[in-house]
Amino acid sequence: MTAASSSNPQPRLRRLASKRRLFCESSDEFTALSQIIHEVVLSVLGCLSSCKKRGNPDWDLSSVSTGAGEPEDVVRLRILSVILLFCLCPIARARTGATLLVGEPYGHDGKWAGTGHAAVYLSGVCANSPVLLRPCAPDETGIVLSRYRGIGGYDWIAIPLLPYLYSVERPEDIPLLADKKLVAFLRDRYRRDHLESMVPDLPGGGTPDGDWYELIGASYLRTIYTFEIETSPEQDAKLIATLNDRSNRQRWNLVTANCADFARQVISIYYPHSVHRSIIGDLGVTTPKQLARTFSKYTRRHPELQLSKFVIPQVPGSIPRSKRIKGVFEVMLTAKKYMLPIFVFHPYAAGTAVAVYVEHWHFNPGKNALILDSQRQLSAPLTSTDRRVFQDQMEDLLRASSSPDTDADELQWTSLNAAAEPALDTAGGLTLQLTEGGEVTSVGIARSNILNVPAGSEFAAGLLKARLREELKTAAGRKTARADVEGDLLLLQQLLALQPSRLASTTNSDRGVPQSAAAEP
Repeated sequence: MTAASSSNPQPRLRRLASKRRLFCESSDEFTALSQIIHEVVLSVLGCLSSCKKRGNPDWDLSSVSTGAGEPEDVVRLRILSVILLFCLCPIARARTGATLLVGEPYGHDGKWAGTGHAAVYLSGVCANSPVLLRPCAPDETGIVLSRYRGIGGYDWIAIPLLPYLYSVERPEDIPLLADKKLVAFLRDRYRRDHLESMVPDLPGGGTPDGDWYELIGASYLRTIYTFEIETSPEQDAKLIATLNDRSNRQRWNLVTANCADFARQVISIYYPHSVHRSIIGDLGVTTPKQLARTFSKYTRRHPELQLSKFVIPQVPGSIPRSKRIKGVFEVMLTAKKYMLPIFVFHPYAAGTAVAVYVEHWHFNPGKNALILDSQRQLSAPLTSTDRRVFQDQMEDLLRASSSPDTDADELQWTSLNAAAEPALDTAGGLTLQLTEGGEVTSVGIARSNILNVPAGSEFAAGLLKARLREELKTAAGRKTARADVEGDLLLLQQLLALQPSRLASTTNSDRGVPQSAAAEP
């Protein structure tokens, strides 16, 4: 990362995670800012009109005219307001960006290969359909491009940024905690709304099998490392023409045409020779880690591109955590099932693997990177000291507010959560429907609605406790934003404060005191 990008990362993040505006993010904000500037100008004019020129009590603004019927001071102030407006909030998109997304491996890939996934986010490119690109309108956020296998017979597919990461279309709908049932619900809902022509229902109306799920909700499965550089609208137009004009039919091949090969081709359209495969380190196979390494090296030689990097963490939950990203030789050297036979039958090849590993192992895509938090701002990762302090604060909250039978409460919460069904509230917010004692309660599970139903505060507090315990694990610290843990502790405190009647009744019942007697003065 260059000094310029590391010293002031917040504006670059705002452009990536929002609408890539220099100041105003929409036409409404432009109008609001212009009204503010107009009101300021009118206030200054009113002040000047009520003041007298020093030494001349008869002077006011009307005494100095431009000859066109308007005082000269008024004209100057109007010109100044126009200059301020267009300096602070340019209407046109000034710059766009290309961001390499390097995802950690998970599941089968994490166990047997470990090379991960690569995609490219383009903030200035949008899509009429998942396979037809166009320039973005002023209020659009861009798309993520990647190569997939066996999805509608296409080579590449374009998905908007937020659905690609979280399977939702509004930031306020991102769940605080994820499990397989919830993620499947979100993905299928988005598929039915936007991708059914490409991935149709089964004959009976059910959800189809296949790898289409990789199109959306990536952050539930893996941590993603981002590497962003500035681009121009002209470069975006060239990419749009290139991809729209060529045949978009499946080309996927594990060795010669994988997802990293496609990402390499896309980035090379913007900056030729900026990324390349490693013949020795990866046996000629293009890998996501090699792309990140060569991309970083290229921007060090071209500091004017202002590389900005940060980490998009995996959403906390019961889904297994993704693994460290590796290159081909790293996989061979760190996996006994590969390395032992090579050492026995091909010792020279094994020695070469060790040498290459020593050369490449030190590249860490997340080293010194900030974390994208839930407010779409860059935050410092947790340190070991932070983790201990936050753990103590959490335990203090729970000791002061929980019922004595904490283990039983956790077992009950786990049982309720397993039986809960995902649903939407009247405002379209994400909820879980809990069935207990024949009654159904809908509890919000996103930051925007988790406090909306006081009757569900006990379950919601359990959800926050589960999220915090995931965030405060030792292995998760370097991928967790400090600001998120602070916000989660505050939210937990608010939820616990909604439960005084439950706590009082629990304490009294433990003492054998009826509720009616406890209510007497």
